[in-house]
Amino acid sequence: MDRPLLSPRSALVLLLALLTGATASGLTAVSGEGAARSLLAGLAATGLAVPFFNRLIAADDHAPRPPASIGVGPAERESNG
Repeated sequence: MDRPLLSPRSALVLLLALLTGATASGLTAVSGEGAARSLLAGLAATGLAVPFFNRLIAADDHAPRPPASIGVGPAERESNG
């Protein structure tokens, strides 16, 4: 049980999404809307922010990638091998 529950990248994505939702909820509340609408706005912003920050923050690729052949297309690579 030495592993963390979340990776640092996942924790950062969730933290940024929660901060986005809290900001949207707070701004909605300040604008004069009710608590229910503020909560719904915050939840919607959080839900939309998760995939946004997931794509924005680069994933850690530890798997080695094969070197790309320069100037050779995929069809040529398959036929030459």
